Amino acid sequence: MRATSTDVLLLVDKPAGMSSHDVVALARRALGTRKVGHGGTLDPFATGLLVLLAGRGTRLLQFVPAEPKVYEATIRFGSETDSDDLTGHIVREAPLPAPAAVLAALPSLTGDLDQLPPAYSAKHVAGERAYEIARRGAAPELAPARVRVERWDVLEQHDARLVARIACGTGTYIRALARDLGRATGSAAHLESLRRVRVGPFDVRNATDVEALRAGAPPCHDLVEALGTMPRLQLDADQVRRVRHGMRLPASGNDTRVALLDDEGELIAVADRDGEWWQPAVVLSVA
Repeated sequence: MRATSTDVLLLVDKPAGMSSHDVVALARRALGTRKVGHGGTLDPFATGLLVLLAGRGTRLLQFVPAEPKVYEATIRFGSETDSDDLTGHIVREAPLPAPAAVLAALPSLTGDLDQLPPAYSAKHVAGERAYEIARRGAAPELAPARVRVERWDVLEQHDARLVARIACGTGTYIRALARDLGRATGSAAHLESLRRVRVGPFDVRNATDVEALRAGAPPCHDLVEALGTMPRLQLDADQVRRVRHGMRLPASGNDTRVALLDDEGELIAVADRDGEWWQPAVVLSVA
């Protein structure tokens, strides 16, 4: 049996005001399947790229390249909020920093960092989500987490605002970077807007808007595109039959993982190297 039309990759440009779950719900209705998963959430106030996999494609989420994540962020100086973004309440105000001090502080927020997550985050603290504790008016005891920020590219700079493109690894809170930039300059700051423009090899310029989901006809991508630059191996008919039964194939070359395709380019499986063999790890197209 071949993969069905619901086995697809979707790239969606999420608007502000919708949660990532809202977008997944639209995709489920558009594709007629409940099996839709995403490769990383965006806060409701944020916009930009969501990578969705549907149908049997949800089994590929573990293989989808997710780094670097690239964001365009607007940071407002002069006030810090309890959520570290514009949705929170102001908890501290301070004079604006000198523009030169902002630029001088960026290297201290680049590289491997021990980042304190925002109080309003999904981190677990003693069995509870941090945001549940924060909503009760208490301060969750969060531990710093190691994150990596690859680079900052300044797009605009004004007295009270910095617009920057930030490339970082998974798990980095951009609103925590905004908070920490304010503190590093002797001022205060919060995240005013956020747009994710890239996830690994996927670019928001290739994403569809949610109106196409509401219309029930979103442009979809082949599942093999979800695997990025993973090496491809085209199989003959007998090899396809064997893989569909979970049987291993003789391996060659030095790759440790490959995408196995049939003679029409359809993704059959992802296989891992096991000595001299390709052992199917996930089989999408079964006999």
